[in-house]
Amino acid sequence: MSDATGHGMLMTTVSARADAVRIADILIGEKLAACVQMMPVESFYVWDGKKQNAAELLLLVKTRTGLFEAAIARIKAVHPYEVPEIVATSFTAGFAPYLAWIDAATDG
Repeated sequence: MSDATGHGMLMTTVSARADAVRIADILIGEKLAACVQMMPVESFYVWDGKKQNAAELLLLVKTRTGLFEAAIARIKAVHPYEVPEIVATSFTAGFAPYLAWIDAATDG
């Protein structure tokens, strides 16, 4: 394993596949992400003071930490939710060739 400083992942959720595909396409197309994975999840949360339960799609956005701000801003600009989940985490270690691929596939 290699030091993965400078690489990480953003996470966001959406309710519709079309929104997930649109966000992934934008991030990849603008080289803000090297990879976006999509998986179904069931979310439990409180909104407007009421307990909620909804099927959603979780997007895992692999990128460089230097692109976090730009990618977060881009997701926020096209996200259909009033208050979308957009969170980031840095990697601590990773497979060096994969990290190099992230670098090559993203802008900067």
